Amino acid sequence: EGQLVESGGGLVQAGGSLRLSCTASGFTFADYSIGWFRQAPGKEREGVSCISSSDGSTYYDESVEGRFTITRDNAKNTVYLQMNSLKPEDTAIYYCAAARRCGTIFHDYWGQGTQVTVSS
Repeated sequence: EGQLVESGGGLVQAGGSLRLSCTASGFTFADYSIGWFRQAPGKEREGVSCISSSDGSTYYDESVEGRFTITRDNAKNTVYLQMNSLKPEDTAIYYCAAARRCGTIFHDYWGQGTQVTVSS
């Protein structure tokens, strides 16, 4: 059965950086686009970024454009989210999810999430 595991979350001061990892197992990773989502307390889950399986195209929410970078390493079955210039409003649980293409509503696999806390 397919599985995604996130890691790399933690506590960081505003202006700092973190790199999240999302490692897959149990399915053909290269066939899937991988998205990062986040959910802050009391708020709905929102999409942050996505990297496609077909050509590696990347997509970012405007709130993170220019600060976050998504990359993938198919040899390691891993997607990374480099987060720079972090702000307190980036505080949330971050999840990765696998889908056939970016922008789709349905995702075949979800990770358990990793907490990111940015202090002011």
